[in-house]
Amino acid sequence: MTSLSAKALNHKSLNEQIRAAGKEVELTDVWGQRFIAAGLSDKELTIHGTPGNALGAYLDGAVINVCGNAQDAVGDTMNAGQINVFGNIGDAPGYAMRGGKIYIQGDAGYRAGIHMKAYKEHIPVMIIGGKAGSFLGEYQAGGVIIVLGLTDDMKKIVANYPCTGMHGGKMYLRSRCKGIHFPHQVTTRIAEQKDLDEIEDYVREFCSIFGYDADEILDADYTVVTPDSKNPYQQMYVAN
Repeated sequence: MTSLSAKALNHKSLNEQIRAAGKEVELTDVWGQRFIAAGLSDKELTIHGTPGNALGAYLDGAVINVCGNAQDAVGDTMNAGQINVFGNIGDAPGYAMRGGKIYIQGDAGYRAGIHMKAYKEHIPVMIIGGKAGSFLGEYQAGGVIIVLGLTDDMKKIVANYPCTGMHGGKMYLRSRCKGIHFPHQVTTRIAEQKDLDEIEDYVREFCSIFGYDADEILDADYTVVTPDSKNPYQQMYVAN
């Protein structure tokens, strides 16, 4: 493994060093540099510190492990690969992502999964281990969002205005979601076994990474959210 210090480096110089290094790279002294690993395709990156906005933007197959928190727009428009955050994450993670996985151990800020979409055989997946802020899955057009609600606080599993403008994809919330208001263009129901079968592999992978008991986490009530087939946004975003 190649070890690099990000101290005093801007994102351009840092990314140049990452690309010139070996397949496995460890970054230390990361303090807010933006655009780390943008477009990276063939490396495994472990980050110590707090990366700035747009970590892994346009990611194209690399694996990124963040040993702590991450800021906004993680995985912006990513195509493939995986980002594992061992902490909390800022606003708009997975903005317009069309492939790959983002696994977050802690909480997510506002607009997680905004404009998430599927592309051909690519199905993006985001798992939030804690709870999500307002506008979760705003304008979601494809892919899978799972929120597990594992953080120990009194907040609802998702804050205000989830699924606003949702017109594709699927969302799973590990809760009966009492007291949560969903917009009229989506439908909600308690998950059946076939629904849990669809997400089991993702949840087990998440639990393996972060050290949870997958059987215990899967043995719970989940609410499934899908767009209503009559929703008014579909014609605006989906070609017939």
